[in-house]
Amino acid sequence: MSVKVVAFDELAQRVGQALGTSAWIDVDQSRIDAFAHATGDHQWIHVDLARAAAGPFGTTVAHGYLTLSLVPAMAASAFEVGGSRMGVNYGLNRVRFPSPVPAGSRLRGHFKLLSCDAIEGGVQLTIEVTIEREGSSKPVCVAEMVARRYR
Repeated sequence: MSVKVVAFDELAQRVGQALGTSAWIDVDQSRIDAFAHATGDHQWIHVDLARAAAGPFGTTVAHGYLTLSLVPAMAASAFEVGGSRMGVNYGLNRVRFPSPVPAGSRLRGHFKLLSCDAIEGGVQLTIEVTIEREGSSKPVCVAEMVARRYR
């Protein structure tokens, strides 16, 4: 899968269009455990295999914030802004986790440009990311990310 390059000067004309789709990312139990260790969130639904097997999802599930933390890697494999010397995360407008991510899932992100506004030295982009789980019709995360790109 090749990264789609979107020219900096064409961003304004791309509002409302797809920017790209990421490569698949595996979310296995070792990734979930590492995230729990890094964040201190050891809730049983994420890390206790036996208890989670008897829980509402029948297995452990990834933290919502783990899913969200994969967005930068997904974006990097989905699209690149050509002619930009630097990009920074500016924040999020909204985030929802409509369905769980069972351990062993594969996820990928779909990126759509919602807005492109001029700022000093560059542009501020609002990008909708919809993260899908392989084999499921319902997304696992829908978020509006805000990023700034500078020339």
